[in-house]
Amino acid sequence: MTYSELDDSRRRLVDLAREYTYNSYAPYSHFSVGAAIRLDNGEIICGANQENAAFPSGTCAERSACYSAGARFPKAKFEAIAIAARGVDGEPTPAPCAPCGACRQALLEYETLAGHDVEVLLVGKDNIYLLPSVKSLLPLAFTEIN
Repeated sequence: MTYSELDDSRRRLVDLAREYTYNSYAPYSHFSVGAAIRLDNGEIICGANQENAAFPSGTCAERSACYSAGARFPKAKFEAIAIAARGVDGEPTPAPCAPCGACRQALLEYETLAGHDVEVLLVGKDNIYLLPSVKSLLPLAFTEIN
């Protein structure tokens, strides 16, 4: 999709994800990521990657946002997440950037808690991938052992 094809609700998430790339602390990778999560209570919780010299002690934007949302609004259900990135040149990445495996697993946990699919918007400079569910990012996912 392109930005102009998004409805207002999705545009808001994309705008916030892009904005939060500037809240990133990435002195080592110079790769800045922002994430915005819309909850069913109307709140939008954002996060940015935070690096640390004691690699891998940093936190990705997606987990920064989802853990903050879980701590601040433990009963709220995730509805959607947008993820945007800026590369080492400081510009938005040409292609959408997908979450790492740890973030995919963490987001899947919150999708499971929500009891419904959580929409994922992966944001590139000119194109946006709209995925219907976190499960789209993590086929054959590890889930609760029964």
